[in-house]
Amino acid sequence: MKYQGVCIAVKDVNLSKKFYQDLFELEVFQDYGMNLSFGELSLQQRFHCLLDIPEESVLKQSHNMELYFEEDKFDEFIAKLEKRNDIRYIGDGVKEAGWGQRTIRFYDLDGHIIEVGENMKMVVKRFLDSGMSLSETSKRMDVSVSDLEILLRS
Repeated sequence: MKYQGVCIAVKDVNLSKKFYQDLFELEVFQDYGMNLSFGELSLQQRFHCLLDIPEESVLKQSHNMELYFEEDKFDEFIAKLEKRNDIRYIGDGVKEAGWGQRTIRFYDLDGHIIEVGENMKMVVKRFLDSGMSLSETSKRMDVSVSDLEILLRS
């Protein structure tokens, strides 16, 4: 068996397609009108029909999962978000985790949670560029030096 990805229910597949293409530069892999796939992420309009359940039973806002992306150019992505007027943020914007990774969470057009995190390799590079040694970065991130070296080589 092979995992193929996630399919999310959307109100308008064309609006959602544009949202994900514009924001994440995803390319359509397959398009069947009411259903389209970007590869591991699919969008389904009229989701309730597939499951043979009442339309009102499809949640309008789900807080039990999130779509997670990592971004190499995190600051540029934040600037891109700030130019949009259709983004509803969760919390107070960018947060920095204890290990140093910056993230932001917001809703898509249908209320699905999206988290975008700074690519972990870029976190390490940011610390090193700030003058921290690999050993200091290891302590700051609570990760072994050897794991950081592997990450930097990837």
